[in-house]
Amino acid sequence: MITVIVNPVAGSGFALTVGQKVDAILTSRGIEHNIYYTESVGHATLLAREAAQRGVATVLAVGGDGTLSETAAGLVGTQTALGVIPAGTGNDFIKVIGTPKKWDEALDYVLNHPAHPLDTGIINDSFFINVCGAGFDVMVLEYALKAKKHMRGMLPYLYGVIAAIKAFKPFEMLIEIGDELKLKGKYMLCSIANGQYIGGGIPIMPRALVDDGYLDVLVVDTVPAWRIPFYLPALLGGTLLKTKIAHHYRTPHCRLTSHNMRLNLDGEIVPMETAHFECRPASLLAHWAGSPALAQE
Repeated sequence: MITVIVNPVAGSGFALTVGQKVDAILTSRGIEHNIYYTESVGHATLLAREAAQRGVATVLAVGGDGTLSETAAGLVGTQTALGVIPAGTGNDFIKVIGTPKKWDEALDYVLNHPAHPLDTGIINDSFFINVCGAGFDVMVLEYALKAKKHMRGMLPYLYGVIAAIKAFKPFEMLIEIGDELKLKGKYMLCSIANGQYIGGGIPIMPRALVDDGYLDVLVVDTVPAWRIPFYLPALLGGTLLKTKIAHHYRTPHCRLTSHNMRLNLDGEIVPMETAHFECRPASLLAHWAGSPALAQE
């Protein structure tokens, strides 16, 4: 039994069309399923949780990364597997788990790949599955969210980068990594990652694996605003960690504190003063091929 959860407004309505086509394909193949359409923020989590309680084998999330994250939040800790049908704007998490970009190929991928466990994360009392962070990347996201009304793919985020450079100011942060390491000072950004990509395909944390039992932490030193453009090729190309200003750590938990902090939580901007992050190893079943960490078990 499959439950299909569709966010009808994702991808400027593209997800609604995709959801209807997924419904038709499953019907034509004789696959037992039901389909639901979200009506508000958090509705996908509720629908997914109810599906898991009914013992549904797989829940398909039709939409973007927000729909995926909400759906996963309702399935974490259950035996119901997540399947992702990309139909949103960014669709970053599919790049981590190998789901094809095209919705019809993604549907075949999900139907033909077994479910494997992957890690998720907790930030304070909230769920996350991909990347969180504070600093420059949040400024980029704020500008990008405005641009999404007019552009798709990576273009809103590229616009956001340019706008954020003009408005950039360093961020005072206390970063506690594990039980021993503490970093305090002014930084450009701090990203805490389970996945690898943000912003429609920017590889912010290319070393992250979603089944290794750890969170990856990226801390980037502050540089003058005029120097930021020189690091953009490294950011967009996934080589930022090779520069002197970037520092990488791997930990099961960490804490980030900053006054008047605005945090990116899987693409949603949330204000808070202190954020405690924990990795929840192998807490979600999903239809994916598995990463090298899984293959080595």
